[in-house]
Amino acid sequence: MYDIKQQILELIDRLNKTKEAINIPEKKKKIEILESESIKPDLWNDPDNARKVTQELSDLKKEVEEIDELTETLEILAEIPDEAEVAKAEKDLKNLELMSFLSGDYDAKSALISIHAGQGGTEAMDWTSMLYRMYLRFCEKKNWTTETLDYTAGEEAGIKSVTFRVAGHYAYGYLKGEVGTHRLVRQSPFNADKLRQTSFALVEVMPELESVDLPDIEIKDDDLQWQFIHSGGHGGQNVNKVATAVRLTHIPTGIVITAQTERFQEQNRKIALNLLRGKLWIREKEIAKGVKAGIKGEYRPASWGTQIRNYVLHPYKMVKDTRTGVETGNAEAVLDGEIEEFIDAELKIQQ
Repeated sequence: MYDIKQQILELIDRLNKTKEAINIPEKKKKIEILESESIKPDLWNDPDNARKVTQELSDLKKEVEEIDELTETLEILAEIPDEAEVAKAEKDLKNLELMSFLSGDYDAKSALISIHAGQGGTEAMDWTSMLYRMYLRFCEKKNWTTETLDYTAGEEAGIKSVTFRVAGHYAYGYLKGEVGTHRLVRQSPFNADKLRQTSFALVEVMPELESVDLPDIEIKDDDLQWQFIHSGGHGGQNVNKVATAVRLTHIPTGIVITAQTERFQEQNRKIALNLLRGKLWIREKEIAKGVKAGIKGEYRPASWGTQIRNYVLHPYKMVKDTRTGVETGNAEAVLDGEIEEFIDAELKIQQ
């Protein structure tokens, strides 16, 4: 029988290595800085900045508290072993170890996700809506908040494209591996003969960045072309009464962004600029890697042969990731947001 005391010692050793990788002293120093900012009398003169300061402070405190609690738990277990508590501690440690993988420049940021219907017509638009729901359910399970920023409905059913914000600590770090084409195989509900249909949707993920995050990327006013249009679709009767939606074109790169879900034009302008910053950062990153085919500013068709994950609902049920080899027969659970296994495996191979 495996020695439980030996298992506890191994967990303590793994925790110490994780704490070193996460750099606890640096996080505690950051907490002190944010605490000083949070008590400034003029903090709420800039509500957006105030919310960011308080949210980051809350997230960092929670992260450090979880590590301190696990350290204390393992110290107690070393003296009084308990099999059930050891199993729980190992699960908590695995979550912290995954967090230690998230050391990219903007991994701790909130995420901006876009999903676009690819080949497959109405089927692909329905598939886009299924993916949208999948990610919303995953975010709900993670206690992250979501906000739809842009939404274009399909003519008959589903969604042509949707962009939404995921607010949560390390949301970008966790979700960045979802970038790519997602392929669905199923019996078509839109065909009387219920023929097997293959559909594609393209997922893009960017960090939510402020101008201070990108000092080397300058967005010049002269490089921006703004169009103000009437919103449509998601938003009720009032969205069409005034031109609150915006279409932003970045002339040097040709990147085009729309934002239309907010009721006020200025809010949509801000959303569009945030999306542009994310796309420009991804673009610069891909250029630096020399992977021009992956540049976000260029159209990349969501089609056969480029998929990162296959979702098969007929003639059998299976979801398989083409990069990690992780697969499951419980396709319904995956489409209901149970994608942690796929995300964790992708994070590990990125190291």
